[in-house]
Amino acid sequence: MLKQLLTYSIVLFGTVPAFPQSDAVAPPVDKPAATSSASGPAPRLPDGKPDLTGVWDIPYVADMSRGIGPLPFTAWGEANFKSYDPSKFDYTAHCLPAGLTRQMNTPMPLEIFQMPKRVAILWEAWNTFVVIPLDRPHPKDPDPTWMGNSVGHWDGDTLVVDSIGFNDRTRLDTIGHPHSDQLHVIQRFTRTDPLHLAYQVTVDDPKAYTRPWTNQRVFTLKPKWELMEYSCEENNKEITEHLVK
Repeated sequence: MLKQLLTYSIVLFGTVPAFPQSDAVAPPVDKPAATSSASGPAPRLPDGKPDLTGVWDIPYVADMSRGIGPLPFTAWGEANFKSYDPSKFDYTAHCLPAGLTRQMNTPMPLEIFQMPKRVAILWEAWNTFVVIPLDRPHPKDPDPTWMGNSVGHWDGDTLVVDSIGFNDRTRLDTIGHPHSDQLHVIQRFTRTDPLHLAYQVTVDDPKAYTRPWTNQRVFTLKPKWELMEYSCEENNKEITEHLVK
């Protein structure tokens, strides 16, 4: 059974991940203990903004359409999705970058660092990060990248992150919902109480979908957790030499 689980993990995530942390075994950290109660207002920084800083346990979302219903595919999007076969090639199994939405869908935690003019998000999965400036617009013609170009602003107590400039080499989620290089992602982060962060992501891609659609979930603060090392290198021979099927 364990061998089957490890094989399944390699196919989904491109390498064998560490088992999830628990509060009982998480490494010690020199931080004040957070309140164990979710009641009360969200903490704030000296500038008055809600404090999003910390390590957050995020739910695994293999299928972003779950709970939404059938996605509004264009003809191109539907054909692309139906033709997707990860057994023939799954870019994450070859340790290529997952892409923004698929990073947010992993079962491994992320950490947020917050400053007045910048927010940084670090993912345990793929050891990936994005730096989000809060004081500038997108460049006029961003180079297409795996994670896109992100800028942010505050809408009241919600951090809004706007991302464009993606390449077309990734998938939105594990089951392979497609996107094109016209992808536009809008993320909203709202600290609802001391222990929870409401997350909303809207996907807008006129080549793949007839209208924008939104997925929502909740992150949980884990003050005793630290991000762990994640090693997945391109040219993964477990796949190319057929050690894993």
